[in-house]
Amino acid sequence: MKNPIYGLLREATRLVRPRRLAKTSQAMQRAMSRYTQAGAEMANLYAKKAMKDGMAQWTPPVEFFKAPTPKTSPPASVPSEKGFSRGTHTHGLDKRDYKLYVPPGLSTVPRALIVMLHGCTQNPDDFALGTGMNAAARDQDFAVLYPAQSQKDNPSRCWNWFKPSHQRRGSGEPALIASLSQVVMKQLGIDPSRIYVAGLSAGGAMAATLATTYPELFAAVGVHSGLPAGAASNVPDALKAMKRGSPSRRVTPQPAHAALVPTIVFHGDQDPTVHPLNGEHVVAATLLQSDESFVSKVEQGSSDQGKRYTRTTHVNQAGTTVAEYWLVHGAGHAWSGGDAAGSYTDAQGPSATAEMLRFFFEHSRRDKTAR
Repeated sequence: MKNPIYGLLREATRLVRPRRLAKTSQAMQRAMSRYTQAGAEMANLYAKKAMKDGMAQWTPPVEFFKAPTPKTSPPASVPSEKGFSRGTHTHGLDKRDYKLYVPPGLSTVPRALIVMLHGCTQNPDDFALGTGMNAAARDQDFAVLYPAQSQKDNPSRCWNWFKPSHQRRGSGEPALIASLSQVVMKQLGIDPSRIYVAGLSAGGAMAATLATTYPELFAAVGVHSGLPAGAASNVPDALKAMKRGSPSRRVTPQPAHAALVPTIVFHGDQDPTVHPLNGEHVVAATLLQSDESFVSKVEQGSSDQGKRYTRTTHVNQAGTTVAEYWLVHGAGHAWSGGDAAGSYTDAQGPSATAEMLRFFFEHSRRDKTAR
């Protein structure tokens, strides 16, 4: 049977004429909304062709760089879970909902806090399911904060990592997430030396941005299938960085706050949405924050389900691992070792949740307090 996506894309091409840009965008979005990664990539090619043919001022809609539509839509909510509460946080003119998981019972010591940033089209409930982070929190006694992106602020619920207004300290989404993290820290009596941030895809890119803009707040960062801070400053740049990789060039910490934040990266080497070179660039950007020399070690391994990976560690002169890069072979754009109950997960891979937590809890900022 003939695939109707070709007709939709031919329609989009026919509409690429002056005064018909709105219809062009709508036609491409229809194609992308009905089909997954293959359709998205074809629509991107048509968008690039349109720009090449004299329409350099035309900007593709946000839908053009969202993660591929999952076969099953992410659940709007999950059954009520004890300790999993909903709230809203306002910082300046910005406001976002969030979910917060606190394990039952009292803790004998101040808990750690993990800030989890979902990917495009996801929400906190979906991300909690896919990563299994709440179950890990029950077992290891830490709190988990899930800020939620709104469709008002991004139609695909992507964190706006590619916009300059969301790449600076004291501005936009980094400032809001940092403020929310500090409020939760104070409310729960969190150990200020053990606050960590991790994210998937657009959430991973925003996690990298937070580590750069608020290095005194986060003791370590986890970037899964994401991009380095400052990889793009507009939509065309974002498309290029996602498809080809892009080293960080634009976001630099203020001298008063500059510090290396230990970083663990997971990326599938068959990721069709965010090129795995971006994972290498995240690690490189981390190491550039220090004048130290590092010893690198490369190990090969496989998960219990047989999925192979290459793990590269970078150790400083004091013997501390400051960066890890897990390249999962044969994996796509999905949380490694995740639960199929959530979207964008790969149950066959090594557990990104377990390895990130192990890495996080090897690092703290006991000599500093969050501000």
